[in-house]
Amino acid sequence: MDIPVYLVAGFLDAGKTNFINGILEDGFAREDKTLLLCCEEGEEEYEKKALDNVTVVTVDDEDELTADFCRELEKKYRPKQVLIEYNGMWQMEKLYRDVLPANWALYQIMTFVQAPTFELFVKNMGQLMMEKITNADMLVFNRCTPELKEALRARNLRMVNRRADIYLEDNDGNSEDYLTGNECPFDMTPDLIDIPDDDYGVWYVDVMDHLDRWDGKRVHMKLLMCHSKKFPGVHCPGRFVMTCCENDIQFVGVVAKGKDLKAYKNRDWVDVTATVRKEYIEAYQGEGPVLYVDKITTCAKPAHGINKQAPGQWPGAFRIVENRQPRAMPVE
Repeated sequence: MDIPVYLVAGFLDAGKTNFINGILEDGFAREDKTLLLCCEEGEEEYEKKALDNVTVVTVDDEDELTADFCRELEKKYRPKQVLIEYNGMWQMEKLYRDVLPANWALYQIMTFVQAPTFELFVKNMGQLMMEKITNADMLVFNRCTPELKEALRARNLRMVNRRADIYLEDNDGNSEDYLTGNECPFDMTPDLIDIPDDDYGVWYVDVMDHLDRWDGKRVHMKLLMCHSKKFPGVHCPGRFVMTCCENDIQFVGVVAKGKDLKAYKNRDWVDVTATVRKEYIEAYQGEGPVLYVDKITTCAKPAHGINKQAPGQWPGAFRIVENRQPRAMPVE
């Protein structure tokens, strides 16, 4: 029988222990015997009154945390679920690939970040920070000032991780959704909406988050042609986007249809006029935007070849999704 694993990630003093105390006090372990692996000890301690039905095991050394060690704990304590407070300096990929036993199913990853130190960590420990963000199912930035909220929303966080629920929490514990609502960053009144060269990332996030308002709209933009290897016959022109820092540039494309698309090679710059349609597409694993191209020509590389910016319901309390399906693990 699979054992659900809930992973709480973040650097020291990011709020991981407070979160765990909160969910335990709310009854997370009331019915199911829980194994809590503490891989990092900060200033906060677990509330003893919340540890009924919880076995806490401290792991001080990363080398100690192995698949055999986990299996021994399972045999000894017979947990129904596992909660891991993970060390912020340990790579998460190692946990996925080498540590979790086959029957330990990773159900949810919750990442906590101190907003005042986010930029510093991105600059100095970009890879460690980014893996926590890109893998999260829930992402919480705490200790936010109004200025920090604005700065975080000016980043490409939705480009980094479109799956996560992202929340901004202030110093008083009040939280709000990273997304501000239905505001549109573009003028939707023209018959043909021009997407500026340096705003493709903004448009991509908006069309993915608010597909209905783009359904049927005609758009014009310059894109890099891309023909999918994973999905033969699928054309997905797009742009390279700097998601959070210079080390995290990735290509993000949109499925396109049109009779002349095959005539262009990968990485050809093309000037595209198209109508956006909402359709179910296998490559999206659901509904997504499709560009029905009615005009396409080659063009020179724009001055802004790489995009850098994109914009950013609070349920009332952070919560663990206890009926979530197991996550797919990364594979080579």
